[in-house]
Amino acid sequence: MSELNHLTFDFGDRRLVGQQFAREQIKRILKSERISHAYLFSGSPGTGKKAFALAFAELINGIDNLTGLGDQAFSKKSSWFTHPDIHVFLPVPTSAVRKNDVEMELRPRLEMLREDPYEIVDFSLRPSLTDDASSKNLQAFYPIDYFREHIRRAARLKPNEGRKNIIVLTDIEHMRKEAANAFLKLLEEPSKNLMFLLTTSHTEALLPTILSRCQHIPLSALKTKEIEQALIDYDGLSREDASYLARVSGGNYALTRFYEVDQLKSLRREIVDYLRASYIQDAVEITRMAQDWQSRENIEGQIAILNVLEVFLRDLLVYRATENKALITNADQLDVIRKFCDTLHEARLQSMIEEVNKCKPMIYQYVQGKIVFTVLALRFANLMRDLDLEIASDESYKHLPAFSD
Repeated sequence: MSELNHLTFDFGDRRLVGQQFAREQIKRILKSERISHAYLFSGSPGTGKKAFALAFAELINGIDNLTGLGDQAFSKKSSWFTHPDIHVFLPVPTSAVRKNDVEMELRPRLEMLREDPYEIVDFSLRPSLTDDASSKNLQAFYPIDYFREHIRRAARLKPNEGRKNIIVLTDIEHMRKEAANAFLKLLEEPSKNLMFLLTTSHTEALLPTILSRCQHIPLSALKTKEIEQALIDYDGLSREDASYLARVSGGNYALTRFYEVDQLKSLRREIVDYLRASYIQDAVEITRMAQDWQSRENIEGQIAILNVLEVFLRDLLVYRATENKALITNADQLDVIRKFCDTLHEARLQSMIEEVNKCKPMIYQYVQGKIVFTVLALRFANLMRDLDLEIASDESYKHLPAFSD
């Protein structure tokens, strides 16, 4: 087997996108040969946490796939998927555990991840593999039975042909309390050749004791140009379409690949109607649109709405300040943007953008879309008039009297 500190490889020649800091951090870890038993990859959704965790696992066990090990590879396996010492787990619906269908549910998703490490395989974001239009939000977790019967069993194995027996656990913020406490025992007393690679979008939701036992590898939001180039290189998009999608991506490459350019552009008409309804405080129209978006769109679609809304507001902000068409994303909507700027010349656009960004974590945490979009419209009504919010940001639930004291 090759010594880790002698490895020379280029992260960029296969499939990984951006994240120069994480690349350099992994290289330093391998060069030092002081390999920890647990690493935590954190970052916002769609930034490549799974991809980098899988690439790290392959480097440790000598697989030439996601990164260019070339002649330095000592494994004959084609990827992490076929390696006997790399075990990958996702949060699963409780129904799968109850029916003892975990492996059957996981395998097709892991096969998709094998083909593309940026594939959307999470049950919460993609509840159905056969119906991409499904709007059902399917919650998934690591319950204690799943941990005992599958994860702990895999952790007890000894390496077959690799350096380490590697357990990859994605989205560990969805670990149930009992499972998290049981997992902590494995972290506190790891066997010699056992290694955990964990991912999370919410470090604040993890037990401090789990955080303290992991080396942290943070991933940042991808740059617009990085996403644009990845869409061209890996997804076959034209530069024009890739440029537009990258601008509405919100730094989320994985999700952006599933956006339809024409569909997003048609969505802008709804965004304009939503802003108008917010301004005139048309409760019927606001409620209708909020309900429609929740019924029609799954989590991915609702995030897409917020991203398109954010980009449109940024265009308003930029055009109001510069009147430079070349600086806006929605250049084909220039007349609409001009009219909005004339009408909303005192609107607190930056505050409106901040309110949009506060909504995205709520959608990911399963807050109902109709509530999110309704409250957002009520807050927009004040900000468009250059007025302070009547309800503080940390008390937004008071917009809905049924939920207040």
